Amino acid sequence: MTQAQITVLLILALVVALFLWGRWRHDLVAVSALVACVWSGLVPAAHAFDGFGHPAVITVACMLIMSKALQTSGAVEVLARRALPSKAGPVISLAALMGVGALLSGFMNNVGAMALLMPVALKLAQRLQMPPGRVLMPLAFGTILGGMTTLIGTPPNLIVAGFRAGMGGGAGPFHMFDFSWIGLPVAILGIVFVALVGWRLVPRRESASMEGFDTGAYLTEARILEDGPSAGKTLAEVETVLESVGAQVVGLVRHEMRITAPSPQRVMRPNDILVIEASADALASVLSSLGLKLEESGRPPAKAPQEAQATDTGDVPPSTPDKDETPQEKKDNKPRGDAAEIVLVELVVLPGPMLSGRSASDIGLRTRYGLNLLAVSRQGNRSTARLRSMALRAGDILLLQGPPGAIAEFASDSGCVPLAERDLQIPNKRKAIQASVIMLLAVASAALGLMPAAIAFMAGALFTLLLRSLPLRQVYDAIDWPVIVLLGALFPLANAMQTTGTADLLARVLMGWVAQGNAVVALALVLLVTMFLSDLMNNAATAAVMCPVAIGSATTLGVSADPFLMAVAIGASCAFLTPIGHQNNTMILGPGGFRFGDYWRLGLPLEVLVVAVSLPLLLIVWPL
Repeated sequence: MTQAQITVLLILALVVALFLWGRWRHDLVAVSALVACVWSGLVPAAHAFDGFGHPAVITVACMLIMSKALQTSGAVEVLARRALPSKAGPVISLAALMGVGALLSGFMNNVGAMALLMPVALKLAQRLQMPPGRVLMPLAFGTILGGMTTLIGTPPNLIVAGFRAGMGGGAGPFHMFDFSWIGLPVAILGIVFVALVGWRLVPRRESASMEGFDTGAYLTEARILEDGPSAGKTLAEVETVLESVGAQVVGLVRHEMRITAPSPQRVMRPNDILVIEASADALASVLSSLGLKLEESGRPPAKAPQEAQATDTGDVPPSTPDKDETPQEKKDNKPRGDAAEIVLVELVVLPGPMLSGRSASDIGLRTRYGLNLLAVSRQGNRSTARLRSMALRAGDILLLQGPPGAIAEFASDSGCVPLAERDLQIPNKRKAIQASVIMLLAVASAALGLMPAAIAFMAGALFTLLLRSLPLRQVYDAIDWPVIVLLGALFPLANAMQTTGTADLLARVLMGWVAQGNAVVALALVLLVTMFLSDLMNNAATAAVMCPVAIGSATTLGVSADPFLMAVAIGASCAFLTPIGHQNNTMILGPGGFRFGDYWRLGLPLEVLVVAVSLPLLLIVWPL
């Protein structure tokens, strides 16, 4: 054993130990390993940062940008609403939920898919009268299974493809759907198992409190569009849809007059405005399911309506316009700032004369600050005034839309306290179509071999920005920088393992002492070791560490490296035993009320199933 090999093994052992310890962030450990490799002479200083230009790193970053565009445009919300049954039992409902999660995870960041579907899962648990954890854990495992089905489904697949391309000999990287031959059957059988039997193995736990501040129900106004699905329906039909998401209609505005008790048989007309009471998390579902548009979202200044306190007896004639806006307010009919630089922020009104008793029109919220008041939360009370003329009170929570700087200026001037920036996805049909088409073209270009995956997804990210499918301020927020740094820093360490012969050394030890030269046993060993490490440390780090060992094992045995690399890809995506093995498992720890040892009860049978299904398929599809 050479000095370089000893040094690499020491650094690798320290890196794995720090990953397992968990006190330091994975990206910090990876950068420390990179610096150690440079100091020890294992990696030339001139090539220390080559990993950050690796195609896998570029592809991951661009895929995250396009995934974020799918989220913010409401495209995923539409898919989830149409694909999930509304009245089915637990087996069909869980299978559909996991199927949607797996499908999304195959073409977008599986953490993003999990975050989008978590509210859907919680509502499903409530409908089925099940503990939230018995829906959340199947969803988390379904999104993880879906990631192994395509090249871009999860970073380990991209890492594996990169190592295959670096092997030389004209092999090239794995293509878009090469992973589907193994990943798709594993994902389908895994979903069937969990939906039929597995969810019953999840311990019944009381859900811990959800993170964040509970702002209660908002009063908001939404306009019925001419081509929307709500036009022509009766109010009773609309209310049936709203009840499914925990919202209700508390008023109707027609011809600029508000009706506080509209008749359930009244037919909805285009440009009617519904006054809806809903939680902040339900607003996006309300807008998407009924095809509504927030009245105050980007609305030019309009005349305030006359208030009506009578019950609904029929059509209401147009009213005399209210003079609550100055000529300057009427002239200044567009919010200031770049339309793409828009955020949604909650602010609480504090006691004092600045806002108490004044309306949004009184303080010139739109004309002075360029902000839109989308909704007001006033727990226990319900105002009969329109949003722009509602007198604010101390304790009200305002949902504001506008540029971050303008919101900060308003908060400073008014003495409001910001609570949180809301990740509320207001559906945008045009952007949803754009984002979906861009993703489809990028996937097709890579799958058909028209261009390398990194170039295809870079072009997709570029068009996403040029067409403003994703607000520019969210571009860098969309990228999971710790993962990018982790990948960029670990690639040089993985290369050092290969150039110093350390990977071959480890492979010879494993193959000689454990596998005894049997290629099938060796393949199973690589799969099991990768699965074990993935349950304890980051899956991308696991893939980067195990790929050189897999290639070295194949070289030692004189067989094809493809099944060994595929075994790494499958094993790195199977983190079902612990809450720390994958971010999706961590996300459900609190909402599901889980303990550390709860995951293996469903995770262990699922991992046994994965091994039983994938190992024969590896030998058939990728022969040794």
